[in-house]
Amino acid sequence: MTESNPIHVTVWSENRHEKRDELVARLYPDGMHGAIKAGIDENLGAAVEVRTATLDEPEHGLSEEVLADTDVLTWWGHMSHADVDDEIVERVHRHVLAGMGLIVLHSGHWSKIFTKLMGTSCTLRWRSEQDRELVWTVDPTHPIAKGIPHPIEIPQQEMYGEFFDIPTPEELVFISSFSGGEVFRSGCTFRRGHGKIFFFSPGDQDYPVYHHKDVRRVIANAVEWAVTDRAERAVPELLRYETGDFFNGKSYQGANA
Repeated sequence: MTESNPIHVTVWSENRHEKRDELVARLYPDGMHGAIKAGIDENLGAAVEVRTATLDEPEHGLSEEVLADTDVLTWWGHMSHADVDDEIVERVHRHVLAGMGLIVLHSGHWSKIFTKLMGTSCTLRWRSEQDRELVWTVDPTHPIAKGIPHPIEIPQQEMYGEFFDIPTPEELVFISSFSGGEVFRSGCTFRRGHGKIFFFSPGDQDYPVYHHKDVRRVIANAVEWAVTDRAERAVPELLRYETGDFFNGKSYQGANA
């Protein structure tokens, strides 16, 4: 995308820890969504137009109009997964299948939308004791790894460890190691329908992870990667074609035609 045709990004978060926890409010005075947005703007500049949306807005800030105008949606959730309306989850799911990119961050692994797209429990092992996290690049030629040091060192972070109950990633970009010896598949890509999905685990609310320049660069790289190359957004559909129809230009007539 270019300055004349920017990537439209919607940064979504619950925005509840920031309202209830003094530590989180100090770390993220503009909200976690504000810090994530700032990192995308910082790295991509005029190549993006970034809006934010939060849980307590009408329709969680994710109206049909907003999603239709979103090339890539980032999702951070933690304490209020159950409060996300199922109707909104279905709406986001439909847009992902139609080609909207989705970046799921940290404890968004347990969000309704991620578990629905993965079809698994998405459970894992965790410990919050200010662990040091090293994020190792295992696919250095992947676009999401461009310009990323090997490893990223995050001095304070929550530990996420295996077993992580997700489908086998289509691409494994990063794995993390922690001070207790644990390892974790921390940067994974998937495709569902026409949509590209990236899960990136660093980012607990109790630590300043979204101010880390390399974490910000990963998310910005993922935004660029997740944009569909399809000309129009459309959900995959059941198509009936007679023999030869692919070659004579006949258009789709309906599943039961």
